[in-house]
Amino acid sequence: MYTPNESRYEKMIYRHCGKSGLKLPAISLGLWQNFGFGSVFENAENMCHKAFDLGITHFDLANNYGHPFNGSAEENFKKILDRGLRQYRDELCISTKAGYEMWDGPYGDRNGSRKYLIASVNQSLKRMGLDYVDIFYHHVFDPNTPLEETALALDQIVREGKALYVGVSNYNREQTERISAIFKELRTPFIVNQPSYSMLNRWVEDDGLDTWVKQNGIGISVFSPLYQGLLTDRYLSGIPADSRLAKGNTSLVNNFNEHQLEKAKKLNEIARNRNQKLSQMAIAWLLNNKAVTTVLIGASKVSQIEENVKALENLSFSEDEIKSIDAIIRS
Repeated sequence: MYTPNESRYEKMIYRHCGKSGLKLPAISLGLWQNFGFGSVFENAENMCHKAFDLGITHFDLANNYGHPFNGSAEENFKKILDRGLRQYRDELCISTKAGYEMWDGPYGDRNGSRKYLIASVNQSLKRMGLDYVDIFYHHVFDPNTPLEETALALDQIVREGKALYVGVSNYNREQTERISAIFKELRTPFIVNQPSYSMLNRWVEDDGLDTWVKQNGIGISVFSPLYQGLLTDRYLSGIPADSRLAKGNTSLVNNFNEHQLEKAKKLNEIARNRNQKLSQMAIAWLLNNKAVTTVLIGASKVSQIEENVKALENLSFSEDEIKSIDAIIRS
């Protein structure tokens, strides 16, 4: 039976999610990759245990994680909970999402309808064996469903006790502002937006999303902080044969080019001078943005979680470092 590290809370940093009372660890674990069908269950379980041992209390899922067997990440997480972690449920913050294609037919495709969202949260709770999740997100903006319908469905989910808080993911500033106004009228505990954001993907700054959420008491939970591996030392000397890029991951192929690689190499030199790995500096840089509550990391092995958490050992940046980093990124 799993017994967590007794000193797990000593080094982790916890931040309030916006103006809510909920604190999230500065680093959270995302279960998008390596936790679903075809993954080695023992490795997935070990990663969850190591994360909790290091003070990571927030585990982030979605109904479609585990593709092509949607829901399989939630099913595996249930097994991990059942095998010892569930007794610490009140020490965990578990989030899940719905919005992308999930099941056949018009009610399970990509949307934000009441029909889809209510069915989805019920399915997710069943797959994980939970009475409620701490945060339930609408995963992606749906232009074909009235925003009021999406907001009312999320509000209902909270009022029925199936989620404590709600959030949105992949919403830009304008979309977030619109749904936030509805939530304010409903008094729905809307506390977080989950966008992609990294040194090499700064759209949240260009869009003004980070400024808006900070001014309006909403937190940001960042995904893809390492630009799907390009902000690590994994590709600095070439493409490893066992990497996702070598295996033809289309999103990585589209992002990978010599110019981006040169940026990563220059950023790596700054990281070395800070006694950090590039991945650690990339996480620290994100946390330097006061709008960011938590950074969601992905992992394929325990050592990656341990390595990424060490980013918290050096979160300070000099003015010269910030200027140098900006010059490289914007080049």
